[in-house]
Amino acid sequence: MQLTRATLRTFAVDRSLFPPTTLRRAIEKLGFVQADPIRAPARAQDLTLRHRVRGYQAGDLERHYPSLSVEEDTFINYGFVSRAVYDLMHPRGGIRAWTSSERARARGVLAFVQHHGQVHPRELDRQFGHGLVTNDWGGISKATTQILDLMHYRGLLRIAAREGGIRTYAMGAALATRGTAQDRARRLDSLIDVLVGKYAPLSRQGLSKVARRLRYATPQWRDELGSAITRALTRLAHARVDGVDWFWPATESLEHRRVSDQVRLLTPFDPVVWDRDRFEMLWGWKYRFEAYVPPVQRERGYYALPLLWRDTVIGWANVGVTSTRTLEASFGYVTGTPPRGRAFKAALDDEVERLREFLKLP
Repeated sequence: MQLTRATLRTFAVDRSLFPPTTLRRAIEKLGFVQADPIRAPARAQDLTLRHRVRGYQAGDLERHYPSLSVEEDTFINYGFVSRAVYDLMHPRGGIRAWTSSERARARGVLAFVQHHGQVHPRELDRQFGHGLVTNDWGGISKATTQILDLMHYRGLLRIAAREGGIRTYAMGAALATRGTAQDRARRLDSLIDVLVGKYAPLSRQGLSKVARRLRYATPQWRDELGSAITRALTRLAHARVDGVDWFWPATESLEHRRVSDQVRLLTPFDPVVWDRDRFEMLWGWKYRFEAYVPPVQRERGYYALPLLWRDTVIGWANVGVTSTRTLEASFGYVTGTPPRGRAFKAALDDEVERLREFLKLP
């Protein structure tokens, strides 16, 4: 089979946008769903899952979280991981060592949570009154919030649920241990396989870049990431296309891939478009997330959603909900105009209607 960039595009779309399934199975298949608090028109985690979960509506992940085998945690970014991925990362230490005051506060919080089970941060504020501290970014935050974040990252606490958007906490994993060299290698190999399973096909540079972000997931093994990447390059399926080496799971084939005549509006954090270098190589134009770009410098919009038609990202959309609960959308196209013909127009209308249902709009 002669491999081309068109082959890679179809493979990337077909394998990532798998037939919709249950919420639990979709998270297990993805391994990790990146989270973002911006709602434009919904959070990134919801916009990602709506294409992959049957009948999904905005907020379903948060509503069903306590009953799912899923953990809110840091992976290569912050988001939601399957329990299998959580177990591979934990127990882990922190990015830096505890200060003496943090260690003392952590002991008190741990004893309180162990006694009460599930706790809200305001309960800890009432109990301990930790006051305010300077956070790692130079700003001011509650000491209770800071210690909860540090303990959650280390796996001492886990997110049990959210109440009105506020995280509540329960006991997490035990203290970090290094484990044997063989066990560490096995875990890192498995974590890289999760990344490849989600973002493939990956260029050699893209694979190395995303794998090195595991330093956030497993800071205790950051010095071993180079060896893990070398092992991955030898065990994964690979091919050279237009001078670039591409990698994907050895159990998957690029042959007989096809995509439906659908339009999909993707979040900027969707696996299909997350790797910006791969995006440019496969679709021939640059896309960037502009929410934090000064308005005068934005080319496509505050939260432009990549517009996928069949297996090609042909443009973008800016979508919002008015005060009267009406969906508003504007579209831009790389060529300046939308594709001709009824097929695209009908598919775009279908996607807008799916978006309304997802947002529970009249």
